[in-house]
Amino acid sequence: MNIIIDAMGGDNAPGEIVKGAAEAAGEGGAKLVLVGNKLRIEQCLRQCGADSRLFEIVHAEQVITMEDDPMSVVRGKKQSSLAEGLRLLKEGGDAFVSAGNTGALHAGSSLIIRTVKGVQRSAIATVLPFSRPILLMDSGANINVTAEYFVQWAIMGSLYMKNVLGVEEPEVGLLNNGSEDHKGTQIQIDAYRKLAEQPGIRFRGNVEGKELPFGPCDVLVTDGFTGNVTLKLIEGMSKFMFGLLKDMYTKNAVTKLSFLATKNELKKIRKDFDAAEYGGAPLLGLQKPVIKAHGSSDARAVRNAIRQAGIFVSTGMTAQIAEKMAEYSETRAAKQAEEPKTAESTGK
Repeated sequence: MNIIIDAMGGDNAPGEIVKGAAEAAGEGGAKLVLVGNKLRIEQCLRQCGADSRLFEIVHAEQVITMEDDPMSVVRGKKQSSLAEGLRLLKEGGDAFVSAGNTGALHAGSSLIIRTVKGVQRSAIATVLPFSRPILLMDSGANINVTAEYFVQWAIMGSLYMKNVLGVEEPEVGLLNNGSEDHKGTQIQIDAYRKLAEQPGIRFRGNVEGKELPFGPCDVLVTDGFTGNVTLKLIEGMSKFMFGLLKDMYTKNAVTKLSFLATKNELKKIRKDFDAAEYGGAPLLGLQKPVIKAHGSSDARAVRNAIRQAGIFVSTGMTAQIAEKMAEYSETRAAKQAEEPKTAESTGK
């Protein structure tokens, strides 16, 4: 198994990216390919005491920054670590991991790797780390959506939760501003109807933002703009709450003693809410696995993203998605072919 890593993508690149790769080296028998500035990668490997012989290093002259236009991956910066990594994936790699520019990663993946037949748009699937983990789709790739996208993401998200996270019968929710089926824009209303009618999807209805911490579903579908705002609000609130707890427990000698009594439980809660435990978010719907790690990923998050890429490959998720989407496309085409006949027979 060849896992390709964008060593130059992210706020902490290349140091933390290379360190995370070094920590993941040898796990699952995967061969790790580091793409980026060769001299800097080798320097980072020396600094963390890693054996450079365990890696293949592919030099890339350019770096796509977080400020670059998404299309720079196929235009102005074709020699970047992100673009080169995607090409290596297309030419024979098994998975690609990057903490770089989200827009560029999505655009490059769509144009270089391409989507599975029948998938209209790939989506970033991010696990919200609550006591009942929720797979949020889309969390930042697609601003303009249709109701049909939501159905496809629900199908793919359900497969991912079942085969990668072990949820036997995933429930799907539609993020909305109310629980009633008539809430939201026309897209949400149409999506509600389609999801409710789709066989094989356990649709539990609309989900309001206030319900998320209480685990209302396993897969939550929404547009990329709303999903990204939701994700970042949860991240911010998590840091805010743990900051309050820290201030409270360090206030005086009495509270410090209270902290000692609850330290283990607090560590467990913090771990449960730590997105780095999942490492990254897969772009579901592509012909090969692409994992988007958080832009601020440290070595632990990178290591877990690499581990997640390996699980994605070993579970055969891409083939399963292709099979399920082929079935869905056939059923949808047959239904559309029947609609004119039904309308004609009823005189409409």
